[in-house]
Amino acid sequence: MATTKIWAVNDSLKRVVDYASNSDKTSGEDSGLYDVIAYTSQELKTDKQLYVTGINCTLSTALEDMNLTKKQWGKEDGILAFHCVQSFKPGEVSAELAHQIGVEFAQKMFGNRFEVLVSTHLDKAHYHNHIVINSVSFKDGYRYYDNKKNYQKIQSISDAICQKYMLSVIRNPRSKGKHYSEWKAEKEHKPTIRSLIKADVDAAISESKTWKDFISILKANGYRIKYGKHIAVQAKGGSKYIRLRSLSDDGMYTEEQIKNRIYQKKQKTLPKTVYRCDLKKQRKITGFKALYIKYMYAMGILPKQTTPRRVHYLLREDLKYMDKITKEVTLIGKKNINTLDELEVNLTEAKEKLDKCIRERRCIYNKVKRTKDPMLSSLHQQDIAELTQEIKTLRNEVKLYESIKERSVLMKQKMKLVNEDERRKEKEQWTMEDKQQIR
Repeated sequence: MATTKIWAVNDSLKRVVDYASNSDKTSGEDSGLYDVIAYTSQELKTDKQLYVTGINCTLSTALEDMNLTKKQWGKEDGILAFHCVQSFKPGEVSAELAHQIGVEFAQKMFGNRFEVLVSTHLDKAHYHNHIVINSVSFKDGYRYYDNKKNYQKIQSISDAICQKYMLSVIRNPRSKGKHYSEWKAEKEHKPTIRSLIKADVDAAISESKTWKDFISILKANGYRIKYGKHIAVQAKGGSKYIRLRSLSDDGMYTEEQIKNRIYQKKQKTLPKTVYRCDLKKQRKITGFKALYIKYMYAMGILPKQTTPRRVHYLLREDLKYMDKITKEVTLIGKKNINTLDELEVNLTEAKEKLDKCIRERRCIYNKVKRTKDPMLSSLHQQDIAELTQEIKTLRNEVKLYESIKERSVLMKQKMKLVNEDERRKEKEQWTMEDKQQIR
């Protein structure tokens, strides 16, 4: 079984830069193309470049060949290349077979018109081919177009070659693939933009008696509505509209189904859950801990649950800082910090310890330079390694303290705005109910 995906590489693409080998050698307009070629051919990932093959070019001249083709046809601007990945099921292929399939696939799909570099990466449990395709054809100067028709051709050719080598093939894929960050968040039961919109839509359906009520509730929650062939919504602060029908694969969020759910829903009475505890014995949480816990609860981070809770639109942008906020509240609990004064004391102590460790490490560095005894030098190196680790820990701690100071102010401001907005909505709801009773 092999899955495929392809995307464009251009000057603004940063996804491969961090992983590129010898990135300090890149410069000028060749950097984006150099980065993707360097990344796909790293020795660590390809078993010392045993599994790198050039089609219409070689590894050593791939960059020059691709740029020469662009210059020849006067098409040096725009998309630099296309980066295709062909991934295999763990344990289904050997490194040699994975590379052979990748070369055959690239030759059949791109080999008659483009320079292509095929590299098989062995650094994951699943072997996968990285295929870099020049965006401009050496044969006719036309660009490669990454459209739906060409992608279907890519998957079709890949499937045919997999069948040739008796590998499994995905039949009738049910749904469109998800972005990795969305898949990871769902796996860890963390809220995503789609899950939050879905939760808001479900809540709006449960509160609505008519389609008009449904739209009004979404707008009251900060959503913009776009009408067309399919209704789409944009969360406040969101960058794009998302079609409601795309929230699930079962068709339950099409306009027709939402209307059916509104008109045909049955009220369910849920049994009351009674929690018994002695409130007098419970220790009250105050200060920073109380602020963070309340904020994390409002964001849906606490308590952990499989069904994401509806999050106020003013707090949604902070979901991307969830991991950092969790680290901050963990430090607050560990150091038992409740007030700003206590935070300042801990911050000052951490900075003093950090400065002391840096000075001490500098002294040991000087001792290493002066000593001629290998044994003594080795002991000094161990001390340096321990101090380096402690310095790293203290630097992270200082950053967290400073982040807590800044974030706590923003938290208070946002929680105040959220509370004001909730009170306004409750008042509007009461007014609406009063008017209905009068009618």
